Amino acid sequence: MKIYTKTGDKGTTALIGGTRVSKANLRIEVYGTVDELNSYIGLVRDQEVNKSRLDILKEIQDRLFTVGSTLATDPAKNTKMATPDLHEEDIILLEQEIDMYTAEVPPLRAFVLPGGHQSVSFCHVARCVCRRAERLAISLQEVSPVDDLVIKYLNRLSDYLFALCRIMTQELGTEEVTWKPRM
Repeated sequence: MKIYTKTGDKGTTALIGGTRVSKANLRIEVYGTVDELNSYIGLVRDQEVNKSRLDILKEIQDRLFTVGSTLATDPAKNTKMATPDLHEEDIILLEQEIDMYTAEVPPLRAFVLPGGHQSVSFCHVARCVCRRAERLAISLQEVSPVDDLVIKYLNRLSDYLFALCRIMTQELGTEEVTWKPRM
């Protein structure tokens, strides 16, 4: 099977269900951003500090493929193609991980500046891309159906990534720099 199909050479692509849309379509932008997020999660997963978290990070990447397939499905078509779906348990898993990480770091009393170590910075970039994906999914939901669990999952995932940044900072022995606004 060839990688290239030439069907997108004129700036369109097909949704699951067969509908062709512009590659500039908001639905394409949303699941493209989820794909970008997935790549950043892979980068975070590859950091030495996250060796003990390989399974959860792979699980998150799997769920992001699920989110992408959900977003790539034409909501106006009744497709017979089976696609994976999200479950409330996927969100509960993230919440449990957040609670576990949060219990291991000092209470947060100020905003944290991204950085301190390259591995943590990669995770902050993933968090920001996740927030963008969430905003885009909400924008799409205003004009076309989007599963509420998709938005909820992206919201919780960004919280998870922030908690992960904090625990990574602690494990790496680097300073968590808080924002001190100039007044």
